[in-house]
Amino acid sequence: MSSLPDFVRPLVCSGPSGVGKSTLLKRLFSEFPDKFAFSVSHTTRAPRPSEVDGKDYNFTTRDAFLRLVADGGFIEHAEFSGNLYGTSVQAVKSIAQQGRRCILDIEVQGVRQIKTTDLNPVYLFVAPPSVSVLRQRLIGRGTDSVEAVQKRLQTALLEIGYAKEPGAHDYVLVNDDLERAYDKFRRIALGGIVESDTLPPLDD
Repeated sequence: MSSLPDFVRPLVCSGPSGVGKSTLLKRLFSEFPDKFAFSVSHTTRAPRPSEVDGKDYNFTTRDAFLRLVADGGFIEHAEFSGNLYGTSVQAVKSIAQQGRRCILDIEVQGVRQIKTTDLNPVYLFVAPPSVSVLRQRLIGRGTDSVEAVQKRLQTALLEIGYAKEPGAHDYVLVNDDLERAYDKFRRIALGGIVESDTLPPLDD
């Protein structure tokens, strides 16, 4: 990544499924259509009814994904709930060359991998107010089975546990109130410095 022209450091957003990252990102992109660009991840999972290939994700096969891995085409990649996800080198390069701030929405496995590269992003963790609130949100989406919800909650506990490690993230944002959370998210995305929120307990 050192061969890229100078640009604002990429913003790596992570957090449990159902925490509201997509809502925050969509609002940011709507307000600032020319300042940011979303790094569209590759995935082997099937698209949901409202998702568009090349916009929400680059949907691909497991074989094609693994060929890209072998060719060194990803900054990070991970397996989550039986599906592969990855951020391609080209996706980040093309955004930097446009002079926009690249935003990446990735899993914690990917965060760990990026920390071994020279990408040098800002790390933001979006957390739920509590594990029980997250459970209610996941059930309310109606897109997952009971077993899938439980699996996502178990993953969320691991993600929050990692976020509690010193130096894991530059910022923690608790999405307890959308307006408050978006105001803080917006300031971070625009390069401001804010005070991190306190992570929720793991055993509520």
